Order: sequence, then C-alpha cells, then structure tokens
Amino acid sequence: MKSSYMKILYIAPLPPPINGHSLVSKEFYDSISAKHNVEVINLRKQSLKEGMDSIQRIVEILKVLARTFFKKSKTDAVYFTISESLAGNLKDVLIYMICFNLLPKMYIHLHGGSLKRLLFDKYPWVFILNRFFIKRVGGVILSGDSHLEIFRDYVDRKKISIIPNFAQDYLFLSEKTIRRKFDQPSPIRLLFISNMIPLKGYLILLEGFLALKADLQKKYVLEFAGRFDTEEERSIFEEKIKGKKNIRYHGLIDDTKKKELFEKAHIFCLPTMFFEGQPISILEAYAAGCAVITTGQSGILDIFTDQVNGFQIRENSPESLTKILSDLLVEQKSLLKIALYNNRSAVEKYRVVTYTSNLKKVIGL
Repeated sequence: MKSSYMKILYIAPLPPPINGHSLVSKEFYDSISAKHNVEVINLRKQSLKEGMDSIQRIVEILKVLARTFFKKSKTDAVYFTISESLAGNLKDVLIYMICFNLLPKMYIHLHGGSLKRLLFDKYPWVFILNRFFIKRVGGVILSGDSHLEIFRDYVDRKKISIIPNFAQDYLFLSEKTIRRKFDQPSPIRLLFISNMIPLKGYLILLEGFLALKADLQKKYVLEFAGRFDTEEERSIFEEKIKGKKNIRYHGLIDDTKKKELFEKAHIFCLPTMFFEGQPISILEAYAAGCAVITTGQSGILDIFTDQVNGFQIRENSPESLTKILSDLLVEQKSLLKIALYNNRSAVEKYRVVTYTSNLKKVIGL
C-alpha cells in the first residue's frame, strides 16, 4: 500500500553505540521520520558479545517484545533488521509471532553474512521455524548477491531486493585531495577502524606489521581506532604497542576524528575472519580515496575485487599481510590508481541518498 503518510513500525538498532548496523539504521530512519509516523522499537545492545549473556540483556529483549506488541496496531509497514545470533534469532521469531498478521507488510533487512552458516545449517529446527515466517513476509532486503543463497529456496526472487550499503557524505574526498595525499606518501599510512574484536583481525594486522623488517616498518604508520569490549583487552593491546612510535591506538573516535584519519590514510586494512555482510568501513575507505587490504569473505567480494580495489590476503594469515606490505613498497604507484578508482565507484554506487531512496522504493514509502 502506497500512501503519502504511513505508520511504520521500525524495529532496528539506533545509536548509541555506533556500529555499522546502527549507522545504516539511523540514516534510513532520518530519511523517513519527517514524512511518516515512525514507531521505533530500538534493538540496540551495549555489549559487543552475542547472545543473552546477562539478566540486563534478557530484560532488554522482554521490553522489545512488549513494545512491539503495544505499538503494532494500525501499522502500514514493518521494517525489521534481523539478527544472526541464536538468542537474537529466537527474539526475531517471537517478533514474527507477535506481528503474524502483519507479515505481508513486513520487510526484513539482513545486514550480516553468517545467518545460513552459523545458524540455519547448524540448527535445522531454527531454519524450519524461520522459514515458516520468512516465506510469508512482504520482502527481504540484502546488501549483496552473495547472500541470496540464504533465502532463494523458499522466498520468491521477486520479493528479494539487493541494496548495497553506503559511506556517509562527509567522508567523500575530491579527486584533487586524493591526488595530493598520494603525492609523496611517506610514510604510507595504514588504518584499521572497526570493533576491536579478534575476529575483525586487528591482532593479525599487528602481528603481520611487526613481522616486517625494521627498515620496512619505518616506511609505514599503523593506526587503530575502535571500541574494545573490556578494559582488560584494551590494556593488553596497549601493552603490545607500547614504545612503538609508528603504531597508534586512538580509542573510540567521533566523526571528526574519523574524517581526519581517513583523509590521511593511504591503505585501509580489514583482515577480518568474520562472515561479513558488507562492511561499511570498506565503503568509507573507498569514499576517502584509500586502497584496501582485506580477506575474501563472500560479503566483501560483493564490493571488492583483488588488484582492482586493493589487495586480498588469506584469512587468519599474518604472513600473507607481511608479504603484501613488503611488496607494496616497490609498487607504490599502483596505490593512487586504486584510490581514485575506489572513490569514483563510491560516488556512483555508495551514496547515502542512493541507499535510502532504494529502501523507500522497496517498502513503498
């Protein structure tokens, strides 16, 4: 149903805390909240860990279910970002049950890439339960073609929309600025921005970097930014980099600092072992004119081609990273070409306005 003014039940995480998932949810929310009656059910969680790991988390979920029940009446459309953890998925199933009569008006959005491998393949009963509800929804939204396999056997292909993520406007650099930063890239600046969890590969990056010969290390600066889940993990990491002048950890950063780091960076590194959906940080690196070093996760390969957007390394392999960093010092000229190509493709495909208008089209707003 298309209407100039609609009531939308918006079940998604909004910041704080800021992460890729809450960021994309906020941009879409901001694009529709002025013109529609948007009832928010905030799915945010404070911890980086998955699952119901505390009484507080269980209470949060019970509140989500209660709010969904009380706010669902007279809803024209439901926008729902679904989870990939077992506990999160059981919460999703309860939301499907509460909104059963609204399923034909529900659009579910999957941001991750691990739902099939970590959940549906492991627990057939979870898959059967989800399939019962998901085949009844109005539409499924995915970030890339690699995630089609999760739904294509039981959801009509016409109901599945592919909408890539985006980089925020403030991170886009002009061609002139990009050329200037690569004019004399000495030292070459490497940047890691993500949650500081082992699966995102920050320790692999550190190990690979430290394995470089001392004279090669001096030609780089390595910068980390992101949130640790515990103070203990943070202090262990800070101890590892103590006294190393060309390695810095900036902690949790705001947009101003993020812009500053991306503006200076030549290469963005994300040696992730995570089943990625489509990392926003890679698209942000494209916008800011950076080459990218990353792994071949299927969700990443929807937006990344080796030797075109940057350099693909083996998963969980510091050696693979060390080799690339050694080789790059000889092939520095290729970096500018890659950076300009990445920026152009981000301008064409990964703008906020492209993302939000495509979502509105799918939901009929």
